[in-house]
Amino acid sequence: MKYPILFFVSVAIAACGLGVNTATAQSEKPNVLFIGIDDLNDWVGVMGGHPQALTPNIDRLAERSVLFTNAYCAAPACNPSRAALMTGLAPYETGVYMNGQPWREPLKNVVTLPKHFSDNGYWSAGSGKMFHGRFPDPGSWDDYYPDPINNRFDDPNPVEKNWNGLGKGNFDWGGVPAPDSEMGDYKTASWISNQLSREREKPFFLACGFYRPHLPWYAPRKYFDLFPIDEIVLPKVNPDDLDDLPKGGLEMAHRSDDHKVVTEAGKWKHAVQAYLANMAFVDHQVGRVLNALDAGPHRDSTIVVLWTDHGWSLGEKENWRKFALWSNPSRTPLMISVPRGFEPLPEGAALNQRCSQPASLLDLYPTLIELCGLSSRDGLSGESLVPLLRDPLLETGHAVVTTHGRNNHAIKDARWRYIRYADGGEELYDTLNDPEEWINLASDPEHAETRARMGKWLPENNAPDVPYAD
Repeated sequence: MKYPILFFVSVAIAACGLGVNTATAQSEKPNVLFIGIDDLNDWVGVMGGHPQALTPNIDRLAERSVLFTNAYCAAPACNPSRAALMTGLAPYETGVYMNGQPWREPLKNVVTLPKHFSDNGYWSAGSGKMFHGRFPDPGSWDDYYPDPINNRFDDPNPVEKNWNGLGKGNFDWGGVPAPDSEMGDYKTASWISNQLSREREKPFFLACGFYRPHLPWYAPRKYFDLFPIDEIVLPKVNPDDLDDLPKGGLEMAHRSDDHKVVTEAGKWKHAVQAYLANMAFVDHQVGRVLNALDAGPHRDSTIVVLWTDHGWSLGEKENWRKFALWSNPSRTPLMISVPRGFEPLPEGAALNQRCSQPASLLDLYPTLIELCGLSSRDGLSGESLVPLLRDPLLETGHAVVTTHGRNNHAIKDARWRYIRYADGGEELYDTLNDPEEWINLASDPEHAETRARMGKWLPENNAPDVPYAD
């Protein structure tokens, strides 16, 4: 496994009181329900990232799952992360490193994950955000909702923007006076749920892309009310955290003035409240989809994959949003639910277990190929996670790579995070003893061997940047 991500692999079986017809499961191709969430970090309840998180539906999916607690994105930005996941190719292979770089034209001959399923006899369809922006790449799908050139619905917005008073455009939040049913993610969940209720002649690959908790953090007011502002717990921070960072790290931490603006305005707790509220809202939509699956005809024949495109920072290392190579912006929850009886997993496949081995979103493409028995594809950057689905305690000795801009990489193995920037600056963290990544050990001679070993995972080639869109 060469790449980073937080991944939940959910095995949908008896934990929910569901019976599985093993003979049917083994004789037919499994369906895939592919749930992607934008900007959701490891604050979900089952991962313990924040003590006040309310995500009961994601948590109950994890209870039917193998949870990858050491999973990371290929890039901490929407466009390169999603392009990598959906094509199976790492940013350093394609040159798609940032949000402003178009991916389809330079990769016009690449077969995307849903297209590969279509080419192998599946009905591939989706709704919501799968690729970056509003364009869902129509050639990848047999059907897309609301239409082939628009991947999501508009949300109700406040009458006047700058609701939080910070004057920072999309970096805004507030409780909208609207019911759930007017929100775009609700409409996506409704369409997906409707598809799950139907009998189908073909197996399906059904992609459900939720937009929240992406900025702006607008959600129905009732979700904000779940988190009284005077009870909000702020993220753990170290006031001296930036003192041992190299130039490349400082530039990423200070990419914007978000932290200064938020703290000087006394809005840090309000920002955390808004993020938690939007998490709770999207978790409710996940629950609606899971309920539809469990109540429909496909509950015993559907692999469920839940992933997020990257993490998010809310003031750790004075960083906000993503766009950095530390754990907060790059770590991601991910789950795959495999009904028992489907090869290559045996009857005794693991349930409700955790896997601490490193995993990457890039691993999803080869994993699903193997799970569904599709024709193989050469040149994919990731590695199949099926061995870890069979045995979550297996020690692989692998490491995974997260890339943010050409020649900027983070390497994560079971214990260490090593970062090397394009200018040669380095960071090294012992995440077992320093999970917040506060102590940079890169210059410590005692850890020279570890630094050298981790450096061997750095990509040998770094593709030139794809030209930015006009």
